[in-house]
Amino acid sequence: MRPAGLLVVFVAAKMAGLWGHHLPLSAWSPIAYFWQDALVVVAFAVVDAVLGTRARTAWAAYAVLACYAVVNIPVVRVLSTPLTSSMWRAARGTIADSIWLYATWPNVVVMALVSAVACAAPWCAGRVSRLQLAAPLLACGLLGPAAAARVETLGLERNAWTALGLSMMPYVAAHGAELDWRQGGIDRTRRDDFSRFRGVAAGRSVVLVSLESTAARYLGLYGASPDVMPRLSALAASAIVFDNAYAVYPESIKGLFSILCSTYPAFDIPVENYADAACPSIAATLGRRGYATALFHSGRFMYLGMNAIVGHRGYDRLEDAGDIGGHRHSSFGVDEPATIARILEWIDALPSDRPFFLTYLPIAGHHPYDTPEPGPFPDRDERDRYRNALHYADAALGSLMDGLDARGRRDDTLWIVFGDHGEAFGQHEGNFGHTFQLYDENVRVPLLIAAPGLIREQLRVQRTVSLIDTTATTLDLLGAGPRVVLQGRSMLDAEPRMALFFADYSLGMVGLRDGPLKFIYELDSGRTRLFDVTTDPDERRSIASARAAQVCGYEQLLRSWSAAQKDALEQLRSRN
Repeated sequence: MRPAGLLVVFVAAKMAGLWGHHLPLSAWSPIAYFWQDALVVVAFAVVDAVLGTRARTAWAAYAVLACYAVVNIPVVRVLSTPLTSSMWRAARGTIADSIWLYATWPNVVVMALVSAVACAAPWCAGRVSRLQLAAPLLACGLLGPAAAARVETLGLERNAWTALGLSMMPYVAAHGAELDWRQGGIDRTRRDDFSRFRGVAAGRSVVLVSLESTAARYLGLYGASPDVMPRLSALAASAIVFDNAYAVYPESIKGLFSILCSTYPAFDIPVENYADAACPSIAATLGRRGYATALFHSGRFMYLGMNAIVGHRGYDRLEDAGDIGGHRHSSFGVDEPATIARILEWIDALPSDRPFFLTYLPIAGHHPYDTPEPGPFPDRDERDRYRNALHYADAALGSLMDGLDARGRRDDTLWIVFGDHGEAFGQHEGNFGHTFQLYDENVRVPLLIAAPGLIREQLRVQRTVSLIDTTATTLDLLGAGPRVVLQGRSMLDAEPRMALFFADYSLGMVGLRDGPLKFIYELDSGRTRLFDVTTDPDERRSIASARAAQVCGYEQLLRSWSAAQKDALEQLRSRN
């Protein structure tokens, strides 16, 4: 009764999660989508048989398995993935506003219906022989990998329990190798020579702004209409603007580590362990040169272990939402005007002739895209709310610019403004939010360098760059350090380099941008995608089958890089 009932529950939960998705039509599809459910039911049938007469324990196991499947239904419906260990770590009170947004009647009703099925299914299924049940399910499970290779399931074939279990397993094994992984490539863009800017910003203060969840594709600076960030566009009018800048990881915390420490994060290493990674952070480097250093975050350092990233990195002052207070609170943090006011108070307390290094981390732009007051754009759906949130972030950036101008700091400030990662709204099947995929809406970000009085016109850069180069570029502009800092290299160098990135919140994925080509490789399935983003900017038509040799080379490079980066990070931790 119990194994048969659990099968009914898993099928109902899977169908509820798949509802609304565009599923490939194939004879292999039923096996491809349900084989992991089948194997979990077979495993439970074995346990159920072992428990024998201990019916209470067997029913408790059934209830736990069924309830967890029900809990995952709204997650799959919204994010197109069951919960993984990384997602569980992220599901804290900080994102309570985002979670409660989906406590909708449709989700509640679906969960209630499948819960009712869980209660009734064992009795309705009747007494089925375990052998009669196990034989076809085991056959389905054994055929599953072959079916999944023929049907692109996007990870939706995973049972809630297998998704959780597999996410606890290591993706890669550490293997040392000392190579310049980004060297070479096929970049054919104009090689802009910016060597004339080396050291021109010496002695200037630096404002480093990491715009939350801001993808390049939504900004007027990159051709979108309407222009949701006009103050950013105004700053960019006299700036170096990078058209193809990429984050190394589609999430804020590990992405910030790559920027402050010029070092890639790695698979399988919890963010708390990054506190032990010895690195010459930009704050520490400038602090030794007499700069006052501070980081102000409108969110909370405790979320996802940000303390491990920013603590002991050379900042004289660290303040988050708890320190700032603010006028409007959300689960994620405080209002941006309160943070800007706190920043300007800090600047006012400094000697007027002392340079400073300021890092500003807003939260405006993060889901659920709430703003204290209505924005200028229609509020019809999530994308509209997102546009209004970006406009609100832009107003805060403008207030910071105006504050520095009012204090006579305009012409002695170097601005580095970038998006920490992008944000997706279903441009590709199942791609929502930012952490789960590596399409351009997830990882291609705005990046500009402005130095009022020094850069007098807008200079557009077409070649590919990576945010891991931020520290080396800043130090190069200030004449305050080497052009190569650990794994980062100054963007003022004309030599083109590839951008590398990875994701591991749901599926294990690695990718790169090499000139016109964008490559994505799924570690779990071995599936590859190759796009020419100059002719196919929306990444709709994979040309992987026509470029087999190139795909093989990219795959080998990314596999080796992933293993080497895990080893490199462990080496940095051992030096501390």
